[in-house]
Amino acid sequence: MRRRPSPPRSRRSSAATTKPSTSAATTRPPPTGEHNGRTSMSLVKSVRDSGLKRRRFLVGAGVAAGAGALARQLPLNVIEPARADQAPDAPVPTEIKRTICSHCSVGCSVDAVVANGVWVRQEAAFDSPINMGAHCAKGASVREHAFGEHRLRYPMKLVNGKYVRMSWDQAINEIGDKLIELRQKSGPDALMVIGSSKHNNEQAYLLRKWVSFWGSNNCDHQARICHSTTVAGVAQTFGYGAMTNSFNDLHHSKAVMFIGSNPAEAHPISMLHFLHAKELGAKMIVIDPRFTRTARFAHHYVRVRPGTDIPLVWGILWHIFQNGWEDKEYIAARTYGMEDVRKEVAKWTPDKVSDITGVPEASVKMAAEMLAKNKPSSVVWCMGITQHTVGTANVRALSILQLALGNIGVPGGGANIYRGHDNVQGATDVGPNGDSLPGYYGIAEGAWKHFAGVWGVDYEWIKSRFGSKELMEKPGITVSRWFDAVNEENQYIDQPSNLRAVFYWGHAPNSQTRLPDMKAAMQKLDMLVVIDPYPSMTASMHGRTDGVYLLPAASQFETSGSCTASNRSIQWRERVILPLFECKSDHEIMYLFAKKLGFHNELCKNIKVVLNEPVVEDILREINRSCWTIGYTGCSPERLKLHMENKHTFNPTTLRADDGPCKGDYYGLPWPCWGTPEMKHPGTPILYDLNKSVAEGGLPFRANWGVEHNGESLLAADGSTNKDSQLDVGYPEFDHVFLKKLGWWAELTPQEQAMAEGKNWKTDLSGGIIRVVIGHGCAPFGNARARCNVWNFPDPVPTHREPLASPRRDLVAKYPTYDDKANFWRLPTLYKSVQEIDYSKDFPLIMTSGRLVEYEGGGEETRSNPWLAELQQNMFVEINPRDAAQIAAKVGDYVWVETPTGARLKMMAMVTERVPIGLVWMPFHFGGWWMGEDLERHYPEGGAPTVRGEACNTGWTYGYDAVTMMQETKVSQCRVVKA
Repeated sequence: MRRRPSPPRSRRSSAATTKPSTSAATTRPPPTGEHNGRTSMSLVKSVRDSGLKRRRFLVGAGVAAGAGALARQLPLNVIEPARADQAPDAPVPTEIKRTICSHCSVGCSVDAVVANGVWVRQEAAFDSPINMGAHCAKGASVREHAFGEHRLRYPMKLVNGKYVRMSWDQAINEIGDKLIELRQKSGPDALMVIGSSKHNNEQAYLLRKWVSFWGSNNCDHQARICHSTTVAGVAQTFGYGAMTNSFNDLHHSKAVMFIGSNPAEAHPISMLHFLHAKELGAKMIVIDPRFTRTARFAHHYVRVRPGTDIPLVWGILWHIFQNGWEDKEYIAARTYGMEDVRKEVAKWTPDKVSDITGVPEASVKMAAEMLAKNKPSSVVWCMGITQHTVGTANVRALSILQLALGNIGVPGGGANIYRGHDNVQGATDVGPNGDSLPGYYGIAEGAWKHFAGVWGVDYEWIKSRFGSKELMEKPGITVSRWFDAVNEENQYIDQPSNLRAVFYWGHAPNSQTRLPDMKAAMQKLDMLVVIDPYPSMTASMHGRTDGVYLLPAASQFETSGSCTASNRSIQWRERVILPLFECKSDHEIMYLFAKKLGFHNELCKNIKVVLNEPVVEDILREINRSCWTIGYTGCSPERLKLHMENKHTFNPTTLRADDGPCKGDYYGLPWPCWGTPEMKHPGTPILYDLNKSVAEGGLPFRANWGVEHNGESLLAADGSTNKDSQLDVGYPEFDHVFLKKLGWWAELTPQEQAMAEGKNWKTDLSGGIIRVVIGHGCAPFGNARARCNVWNFPDPVPTHREPLASPRRDLVAKYPTYDDKANFWRLPTLYKSVQEIDYSKDFPLIMTSGRLVEYEGGGEETRSNPWLAELQQNMFVEINPRDAAQIAAKVGDYVWVETPTGARLKMMAMVTERVPIGLVWMPFHFGGWWMGEDLERHYPEGGAPTVRGEACNTGWTYGYDAVTMMQETKVSQCRVVKA
């Protein structure tokens, strides 16, 4: 097998990144009499030598050998025999705490071994049906995050350019006073709260509630810039914005197409499940501009020009239609608008597809044939599809491809979306989204009244917290553009005030594009607050001398709660250890701020608070009482904990418990887990599967867009229903009226009838409508057709539009981007006016980015981990040998990557044929350098990550999806010069 070489390591120099440190607390024997555990840790940062590296180790070994030769000449009594330490009288008792890896969203279990409150080691969780004891490099080293030397240890604020220590009381009062003043002068929308996909479900939910009671929709999190286009695209096609099948379900696949996805690095444990399928004969297609670690396993590798995914998918579908390989019966019974797709696909003849994508016709046809003749076939995508100005359209094209093949709702098929953070799915489901309350209820008046009822507060009081009812029902500013809401003239912003304060609550700034514009905005803010276990690049890049606060948050191993994996399974984390140093859990910090701002009683009206910390189980129970839309109602804390205690009973292929106390359940109760916990719904392992009854985990497509459009029915065909359904036709979603017409209303208890009167399945807090409907074998959300034509999108049928930074000016004229928008998510947003500028002569290389197996996200945690830092020590750019030869660059040479924004990024060259001529690739996990300058001195003392390098997003150009404001990170332009 081909092995991907690491970029070269440099010698120690002022230009090179620093070396990974070796923690004295974990590698040096303690002095005599010192306790071997780590029950107490110093709050004072110690600046240690950067530690051993291979080169220095070898030098040290040579010195040791010389010392040994000298010792042979010394008197015998100088050298004494080694003696073992006295054995303790009794072994230290240990206990196993069951938790979940805090990196990607595969959901790997970690068994943490704890002794006297100290996390002493981690064991392989062989009983997990997801990872079955396996880990990637990140998962194998998660224990380090609970002991990392680079953690924030106590609250700090920036004074005259230096971070100084302060108490929690001081921090809450100072920040709180400034927030109160901000609210009085500029209104609640002057604050932006950037939440986190690292928060557990309960914290994410509580933060959305917190922002609502503050009085704004200006909140967001990582999903905006990774899979917001996926959520919008699949939800508007099928009904729900999530992965349809599971990693384990790939065992059933006969072919899998990975497009814009590199799971061998981004989701390594998921590859175990696919490779099992491959051993059973499954075919593998990989489509990527770069030959990735995943591509090395492929039967068929397709190199595509970045930004041309829709022409390629339509080219595949052209061959499917031409050869009659589509599933005609499935299309007729379960889809709407496929004829509109046929008309668009007919335009994409093989010669046109090859011209635009760079893919030969034979290669396109082979991909089509492999998918169509090896069914069920699955499609897997990640950010190579989503992070485009046409990201939502890309997602829709792939969803339509799977509908045409009849691959949605079947084992081994599916639209399988691999998400990036451990709880990015859950944070999207119930967390701080600026366009929706938890559960995708939206922010219209009815949604607010639903949650007012759940929260036990008056709707009018919530409304009074907002600047106006209009602002209360207007989607907030996105994390991808918050800095434009600072820099832009106020007359062009669709809210009363510019942003004046920002909370970075568990989010890395270097994961967003256009960092120079962000830095300029940071300098204009009244206040910048970072709440995180690590300082993040926010702490070093702002260029300020005051007005910055760093608050130490506990890691997810220092709290408990649930997190949702990509496949919608919800797992419970036990608290492994108590918060270290002066760190506090995120939900405690939320409560303390709410207390200062005067709405803590409303925030936790139904939630018990112990020592200023809201009880996590109570928060989940409130989610259970509110989020009927997506079935977060059946997954009580008790049921989730029972699953974690009995993981060994779940089948690693079907995820179903074969025996034991969870018998019949699917692991993690993948949502929707319908009704109340007492209903004992098993969860839904595969969305839209008609072969199971709804009570057993089956579903049709959701009736979310009415019953007809332009005179054509949107409901499923007669006979296209779930097993055991008493309605053998398509039907709309259920409400009190429909239930009465069917004669089922009497089956509700009197108490349920009182609560369900005037309600529908989403707003009936009794759960009675759902209980009765499922009892009759029906889906609460109706039985409809998947939409191939989404008439409410900019392009109802996906249409190719050239990237804003396209070097193909001939194609820009034929396939232009969208018109500029004066008001989009509260901001003016540019398209054509950006695309009209041709940078290709001065910046001839296409620039794209992606993930490494060693690091994750913005990289602050993982680049601070010595075990991972040793594996990947330098930021680098992959460049083809022919392009490198033009500037005489060799492997390990420093080069400058220059972009049209004026940014210049200094990094090492990795000369490789993994990238084609004319394209360069960079990882996006690095930070801590700014255009050649190491920012170590700008971090709090000892807080800089071990490995630092340029953030590729410092140089990224302008571009946003036309539906979700997803940032464009896969197609830009640059030039590379030798440093």
